[in-house]
Amino acid sequence: MTSAPGRRSSIFTRLLRHGFTDPSAAERLLDSPELAAVRDDPVLLDALGRAADPDLALLGLVRLLEAQDGHTARQELLDTLIAAKPLRDRLLGVLGASAALADHLARHPTDWQALVTYEPRDLHPGVEEFERGLAEADDPVSLRVAYRRCLLSIAARDVCGTIEIAQTAAELADLATATLRAALALAAAAAPEDAALCRLAVIAMGKCGGHELNYVSDVDVIFVGEAVNGADEDKALRAATRLASHLMRICSETTVEGSIWPVDANLRPEGRNGPLVRTLASHLAYYQRWAKTWEFQALLKARPVAGDLTLGAEYVAALQPLVWGAAERENFVADVQKMRRRVVETIPATEIDRQLKLGPGGLRDVEFAVQLLQLVHGRADASLRSGTTLDALKALATGGYVGRVDAAQLDDAYRFLRSMEHRIQLYRLRRTHLVPEDETDLRRLARSLELRTDPVATLTREWKRHASVVRRLHEKLFYRPLLDAVAALATGEARLSAEAARERMVALGYADPAAALRHLEALASGVTRKAAIQRTLLPVLLGWFADSADPDAGLLNFRKVSDALGKTPWYLRLLRDEGAAAENLARVLSAGRLAPDLLMRAPEAVALLGDGDGGLRPRSRAALEQEMLAAVRRADNAVQGVTAARGVRRRELFRTSAADIVGSYGTESQPAEADQGALVDLVGGAVSDLTAATLAGTLRAVVREGWGDTLPTRFAIIGMGRFGGHELGYGSDADVLFVHEPRDGVDEREAAEAANKVVSEMRRLLQIPSADPPLLIDADLRPEGKSGPLVRTLTSYEAYYRRWSLVWERHALLRAEHVAGDEELGRRFIELVDPLRYPANGLDDEAAREIRRLKARMESERLPRGADPKLHAKLGPGGLSDVEWTVQLTQLRHAAREPGLRTTRTREALSAACAAGLISSDDAAILDEAWVLATRVRNAVMLVRGRAGDTFPTAPRELGAVGRYLGYGPGHAGDMLDAYRRTARRARGVVEELFYGGA
Repeated sequence: MTSAPGRRSSIFTRLLRHGFTDPSAAERLLDSPELAAVRDDPVLLDALGRAADPDLALLGLVRLLEAQDGHTARQELLDTLIAAKPLRDRLLGVLGASAALADHLARHPTDWQALVTYEPRDLHPGVEEFERGLAEADDPVSLRVAYRRCLLSIAARDVCGTIEIAQTAAELADLATATLRAALALAAAAAPEDAALCRLAVIAMGKCGGHELNYVSDVDVIFVGEAVNGADEDKALRAATRLASHLMRICSETTVEGSIWPVDANLRPEGRNGPLVRTLASHLAYYQRWAKTWEFQALLKARPVAGDLTLGAEYVAALQPLVWGAAERENFVADVQKMRRRVVETIPATEIDRQLKLGPGGLRDVEFAVQLLQLVHGRADASLRSGTTLDALKALATGGYVGRVDAAQLDDAYRFLRSMEHRIQLYRLRRTHLVPEDETDLRRLARSLELRTDPVATLTREWKRHASVVRRLHEKLFYRPLLDAVAALATGEARLSAEAARERMVALGYADPAAALRHLEALASGVTRKAAIQRTLLPVLLGWFADSADPDAGLLNFRKVSDALGKTPWYLRLLRDEGAAAENLARVLSAGRLAPDLLMRAPEAVALLGDGDGGLRPRSRAALEQEMLAAVRRADNAVQGVTAARGVRRRELFRTSAADIVGSYGTESQPAEADQGALVDLVGGAVSDLTAATLAGTLRAVVREGWGDTLPTRFAIIGMGRFGGHELGYGSDADVLFVHEPRDGVDEREAAEAANKVVSEMRRLLQIPSADPPLLIDADLRPEGKSGPLVRTLTSYEAYYRRWSLVWERHALLRAEHVAGDEELGRRFIELVDPLRYPANGLDDEAAREIRRLKARMESERLPRGADPKLHAKLGPGGLSDVEWTVQLTQLRHAAREPGLRTTRTREALSAACAAGLISSDDAAILDEAWVLATRVRNAVMLVRGRAGDTFPTAPRELGAVGRYLGYGPGHAGDMLDAYRRTARRARGVVEELFYGGA
């Protein structure tokens, strides 16, 4: 026989193992007379151990046994408890999760029998079953008791997992419905004369209306009244008001049995200042004239639940068109977003981190995001018109308005957070949305959610994880840029109906409306999810295409990209979800030929148009070179390596051109780039870096195939012209010099042969026919020009420049900069040429006259016959050549004394000349403006036509597209040309003084 101390030690250990936190108190309770017959039954201890709070469950069980009426009743409860597992799990589950329901059972000790009947998983009570459960209540007190008994059965199914959270919330809403009906019946019975005068409909709002009620919550309602049998309307409304007021008191007032829940009618027109009951006509008049945006959002969940259900249905039917047209109100989306922000701002700072409902990442974030999407898209898609958050979320995902992964994550997070909220409220049956701080409360909460390993830490981690997901997706969905654009569309427009579609296309500026409609039909017809997403995107995209000079090309290009990426799951999701991706794509596809052509050859580059992972920000030269060298290493031969490098170049040219277009056009959320010089610098730097990286990759591919790891001679590439100046345009050639130096022990002839072979092979590989923009290597600025060798040793360069260099070569070397190959050799070359390009004694008059003669000859020989010189961006008066030669003449004269002038970049040198007092600030500003404008004209021509050019196009659409890029709207091409002439004329005046005046 076990000794008493031994037995206590054994029980103590078992209690700890089963999750009791106060085993001494539990042991005393187990030793109480009420449990004498079952204290050693392992079934009971195991069942208690499964409860959220075993200590609370045991205490509740003892209290319930103590409350039984005599030994027989107590024994019946114990026998049933031990024999019937469903009852055992339900009763102890409730007692371990809810002190409030334990109190109820202690006051009403026979109500445990409501848990005896086992219901299969697929059988759940609805409004009628709950009405039967409340039928015997004939006064407010008995109604409260009956209500708690019904609540007990819901809680039992909930804590045992027989029903999941959505079904629990739906059952709670059905119980509320039955309770409202019972309360109205009591009110009508108390005042039959009032009931005879009026029809009264009770409309559930909020969570009750949405079939997603909490355990403890205000039940939001709106009352609608009408006169019956010819009764006076005023008398009928007063009678209806008395009935409604009595119903509210029955549910809200506190008695010895507590209260049921507050009935809140403040969502009615004019809130608490408005009449409690209105006629249907009065409601309709208010919503048509005075209602605010939030009131339509609230009506989304309106559902008739009690009283005259026919009148209630008439109310909902009358208001539905207003609800689903609310998104057309001015500033609708912004108003909803502001309202959500105001809610967050009202949360006390001490509570915000514990708020499950209202705080960032809380339940309201999910609900507001879902409701906003419903109201915007539900006008044209009736499948979205559910008042239940999770059902609406599922419909949004099915319809393609929300990504499946996003919807699944939101669904999971919402269910978890609602489960937390339910279990917190269930404990005391108090209306709260704050996560407790007490360790015991947190432990019980975690165990009620089946988080039993390190429960408090696990609960905290899971809660924060879900809240983080909600916050991220709320920001993504709730502030989605497309929403404003979709909301601004008329309903018929959003549906893309065929009716008047041709006129619509013509009005938007589509030159071939029939072709446009064929594209729309191909993209948006059918019942697939892809078509559904396209139907959401296209109305907005059509407007953005129409904001360009060639809407037809934009739509056609969009169809081509969509066809190419149609089976790619991320494509439409990106456009729908990721920031300004859709608008960026629309701008890019309708701005000309270059960017769309690049995109067609690499459609996956659409991903760059989103906001994440760098988006349209050009990558650094180091990152580009690293990627290209890695691609070359993976290739089997030089041809494949250079092909891979050209693929990177294609993608990055698209990135740069897209950034240029978006910055020039602007978006609805981001205006056009005010500093046009910044866009010029962005393009020039990005294209120059990309060209340098491409040459580095090509050089590596050639050396790797011909010589393995090491070339017999050191080899460097020097950028010249716009390349060296970081000012390349989309179609610029790469002006370069090649320099080499034999390695120790290598014969000079062998080294020269290797260097010449490298140059020859690089040029061959880069000239292999391709649809990509060409990358031509031009080495004509080398010593002796086309007559000289392509590549020289550093010693040969030194000898040539010392003995034979001409003024034009010193002038050309102002742009020299090492761009690829051996860095040490490149540095030494730059050190070699610095004294030539920055002469210590400046420039004598004869050399200055020679430079002027060279410029005049270049312009007379190279200006195309028949071209209007005043509109030639490169060689015309006030064009690039004028500004650059003026700046370079200043550098040759003064760079030896002014270090700021020792730069290869035109705008930097111009700024330094101004800072040094060599050029006035006014003159510098005029030259800078002209240079930036001329550069943008050349970039625009390449973007629009897909081929390089120095003059404005003559075709009206192309000229209009250049104008749009430069910030001129439709019909203002003439203004653009006048502005160019005016800017160039002012610049030419400065050039005449500074370059030709001999200053």
